Amino acid sequence: MAQSLFEQLTTMTVAVCDTGDLNSIKKLTPRDATTNPSLITAAAQMPEYADVVDGALRWAEAQAGAVEANVIGLALDRLSIELGLRILGIVPGRVSTEVDARLSFDTQKTIEKGRYLIGLYEAAGATRDRVLIKIASTWEGIRAAEILEKEGIHCNLTLLFGMHQAIACAEAGVTLISPFVGRILDWHKKAEGRDSYPPAEDPGVVSVTKIYNYYKNHGYKTEVMGASFRNLGEIIELAGCDLLTIAPNFLLDLGAQTQTLVRKLDPAAARAMTIPKIAIDEASFRAAHEIDRMANDKLAEGIAGFGKAIVALEKLLGERYRAMRGQARAGQAAHEFFKAFDLDGDGFITREEWSGSHAVFMALDTDGDGKITPVEMAAGVGGAFVLAK
Repeated sequence: MAQSLFEQLTTMTVAVCDTGDLNSIKKLTPRDATTNPSLITAAAQMPEYADVVDGALRWAEAQAGAVEANVIGLALDRLSIELGLRILGIVPGRVSTEVDARLSFDTQKTIEKGRYLIGLYEAAGATRDRVLIKIASTWEGIRAAEILEKEGIHCNLTLLFGMHQAIACAEAGVTLISPFVGRILDWHKKAEGRDSYPPAEDPGVVSVTKIYNYYKNHGYKTEVMGASFRNLGEIIELAGCDLLTIAPNFLLDLGAQTQTLVRKLDPAAARAMTIPKIAIDEASFRAAHEIDRMANDKLAEGIAGFGKAIVALEKLLGERYRAMRGQARAGQAAHEFFKAFDLDGDGFITREEWSGSHAVFMALDTDGDGKITPVEMAAGVGGAFVLAK
């Protein structure tokens, strides 16, 4: 029987599941799993995770007393940890848990948050080797990751779009980077007025290939994990990458197809290349970032998007907390969630406004018109988060 694309891919690349949905992880059985604020927010609204949400709120209340703002702040982190622990009960490898994106330009607070998150994991019995702390690839974030790595806290540097970010991460000794393939494609399609690219010429694919070859050529131990895919062609063109974090729908598609998969990225081939080494310090990093419009735009957009997801989650947790205490009416959460993402107030959430997980957006956009309506939100994850006692 012919092997599926997924089976072939796993002989050359570690396939990671990009979701906060435990049911998808159980079904797909990846080695690792990654989450982000948008995915946590989506998972938190599913009825089957109501006990996780309530448990996080009760734990936070026990720690902080009944001051709502303090409870919500603690519950945010606890919810991420609780979902992470459940994921670790399913996958044999690692889970990535993200630092609040609003700390992306504060090195010291990022360090403190990373230590705190690891402390919560360790208190629950999880070991450091099974957790990656996700940090945005700002200069400040990279410096925080460098310190955390020296303390044995392993980091996944996310929202990575440019070679300057990749080199700075490798020089800092981070465990893993997550270059965002699909978001790079999004930017170039819009900037160049194109509908598509051949897979081998996809700007996101080209970027990750360049980073992979640079790392292997110069002997860096930092792993490359391609992320944020828009189509199967991107995944197929990056076969051989150290890791690929893939949304459940694409993992299922890979499992359903059986054509031959050709390895495109190979460490031996990369080592044989002649690639000049580039020195990066703060001045050269900031200069490179300033002239790289795509990286500049997408990093800022990504931080803003994850920040919006956290704000939305705070609102959802706030309502859940008030409902638990008999102080709120059910059903307001979906409305607040929608408002948090409808930036221009036109009654629709576009892909640009969402700025979160592409897979979650596609799941909510049931008619495929590129916009999420209040009705679609209520029928999707928002409607699932009914705050009944």
